[in-house]
Amino acid sequence: MRKRAVEVDLTGFPLITDPLLNKGTGFSDLEREELGLHGLLPFQVATIDEQRLRAYESFKNRSTTTLSQYINLRSLQDSNETLYYNLITHHIEEMMPIIYTPGVGEGCVLFSHIYRRPRGVFITYPNRDRIEQILSNPRFDQTEIIVVSDGERILGLGDQGAGGMGIPIGKLSLYTACAGVHPSSTLPILLDTGTDNLQLLSEPLYIGWRHERIRGQEYADFVEMFVKAIKKRFPHVLLQWEDFAQVNAIPLLETYRDEICSFNDDIQGTAAVATGTLLAAIQITKSSLNDQRFVVVGAGSAGCGICNLIMQAMIEEGVSKAEAKSKFFLIDRLGLLLEDTPNLYPFQKEFVQPKNKVAAWKCEKSECITLLECIRNVHPTVLIGVSGQGGIFTEEIIKEMSSHVERPIIFPLSNPTCHSEAVPADLMKWTNERVIMGTGSPFEKVIRDGKPFSVDQTNNSYIFPGIGLGVIAVKARRVTDSMFMVAAKTLANCSPAKSDDHANLLPPLGLIREVSFLIAVAVAKEAVALGLAEPMSFQDIESCIRQKMWDPVYSPYKLIKKGV
Repeated sequence: MRKRAVEVDLTGFPLITDPLLNKGTGFSDLEREELGLHGLLPFQVATIDEQRLRAYESFKNRSTTTLSQYINLRSLQDSNETLYYNLITHHIEEMMPIIYTPGVGEGCVLFSHIYRRPRGVFITYPNRDRIEQILSNPRFDQTEIIVVSDGERILGLGDQGAGGMGIPIGKLSLYTACAGVHPSSTLPILLDTGTDNLQLLSEPLYIGWRHERIRGQEYADFVEMFVKAIKKRFPHVLLQWEDFAQVNAIPLLETYRDEICSFNDDIQGTAAVATGTLLAAIQITKSSLNDQRFVVVGAGSAGCGICNLIMQAMIEEGVSKAEAKSKFFLIDRLGLLLEDTPNLYPFQKEFVQPKNKVAAWKCEKSECITLLECIRNVHPTVLIGVSGQGGIFTEEIIKEMSSHVERPIIFPLSNPTCHSEAVPADLMKWTNERVIMGTGSPFEKVIRDGKPFSVDQTNNSYIFPGIGLGVIAVKARRVTDSMFMVAAKTLANCSPAKSDDHANLLPPLGLIREVSFLIAVAVAKEAVALGLAEPMSFQDIESCIRQKMWDPVYSPYKLIKKGV
């Protein structure tokens, strides 16, 4: 069936320099005639399949490092977005580690050195009185999803200042590649509130605001100005908070979650993918959530977010909140969180252990119980790492855990790869191949039962694209915790391990668009059920979401005259 023509009002150079509209050599002879492109392009008209082969050859043969491959793909994105997404969707497993973690991490660190052309919006503190003016650009009229960061906690790499823009760009690329959200409806934003990274402040090429970070009320007022401007300009937008420091992440989420349709992927998305993968894992062990004992290393907003969602899943299965809470043991840099641990954040207090529960434990220092001591006394069935401390799951710790559990479930979720709490090959070796694992970063295949076995990447990309697609498809007014719960359960239902104990916990990335569709449907149904979207039948929801999913192929163009 012939695709419907897209009306354009650009011709010549303005058309072929617009990445959303450019087709490169893919413009037909008729389009070249009508749109004034003869002579501006080589004579041969290419199909998008031929263009993709050329782009892939460049990616493989002209780019030899992760950084050069990242630059290669970003350059393609900035010149021809349709071809960029066509290439990525055909090679998603190979290219996701480049356009997102771990490749995007190096891209953020060196952002000022590899900056080529504008993408997204930089809202800098000195320009705080111009926010509405900045957002008024007609280019942003179709915006439905915004990913915003202030660059302070980029992956496990810390404060990258304006270089943090690489994260919103990368996240929104996954919305399109994994869920079919049209790139014209996405907008990456960086709130440049300065940086406390001394290396960046002294870097001659640094492109951001050379100033220490604003804090306290100044920061809060600036974010409030931003949110008010967003609500005014884009009243139905979905706003995703991304890579904010722990001190700001939860307060921002709690302050604005009932004011604007928004969520924090580091907290809620991580929790959903971890919970979904866990639900798949316990299908293999033939056990229930209430049978588990959890040790979570990294008691920040992500770690506590994971515990909260798992706890809610346990409560839904009929476990009391008190009993569910007793199953969680959280470790931070000072050891196990106890009721008298000083300087706890409010969100950590939910998961402290009473002193009398650990009184009989044999520990070197009762006020600072180590991870190994916790493992020896708790005998956990599940070990989760969100600490950012590479290699903290040592051989001694893993062997101690696996000596008490037949099939230990271990999720080292920190990224990028160098910050992973353990390496999959080591986990296989130290548990005699009994481990059930998922990692936050991509790793090479491991050997299991004498055969290569793919390591499940417990990545948020399985969750947030589907969440966003479902929300914008039915124009949900809010994002709720229950939406992340249905997303987690939907992901678990997609697990190959559901029918084969020896299979992977997560479906292959090659199927991620279908997974995102199923999650989007579940989320949209939840929004309708909660009264957060207009009433729709199940069939209408499915149809609405399918229509919302864009395929990265060229549409024919029809010239319209401006003002006509």
